[in-house]
Amino acid sequence: MSDEATTEQTGLSPPKPTRYRCTACSNLTRFDVRVTRTTRSFHHYTIGGELEIEDVEVLAEQVEQVMCRWCGPSAHVTELEKDPIHGSQS
Repeated sequence: MSDEATTEQTGLSPPKPTRYRCTACSNLTRFDVRVTRTTRSFHHYTIGGELEIEDVEVLAEQVEQVMCRWCGPSAHVTELEKDPIHGSQS
């Protein structure tokens, strides 16, 4: 299932683009991220009982844990800061 299909079916937007780095193994690409979101949405059921979720609004979002997929410990994972000059993350 593609991200587009998931977004279309659930109405949930993709997570905020945050870059991470593992200081233990230098990983920049593979992380397990556990996020808790509180949302409000409109649930529309068809006559046939199929659910369509629309108008999803994220009320609160908290990243609870980030673990390096390569070496595991979340204590070594840091969030990369954006480069103020170029707007990219370093």
